[in-house]
Amino acid sequence: MKLLIRNLDRSSTEDSLRALFETQGSVQSCSLVMDESSGLSKGFAFIEMPKAGEAKAAIKNLNATDFEGSTVRVKKAQ
Repeated sequence: MKLLIRNLDRSSTEDSLRALFETQGSVQSCSLVMDESSGLSKGFAFIEMPKAGEAKAAIKNLNATDFEGSTVRVKKAQ
């Protein structure tokens, strides 16, 4: 299941984001969307988790929680 994570702090990294989601289960991929001109995060990312149950748990447990100073939003990607 592919998840969309929004409202990330601009200093967040793929490694820290992957580590957060690995607390909920296995992570297949982590893709932090970057601004090409500044090289900084655009504040959102996509996480792919192969097991739907773990992905649903991640949505439930991590949505509206504090991560590196920002309240992140986690939902299923469309």
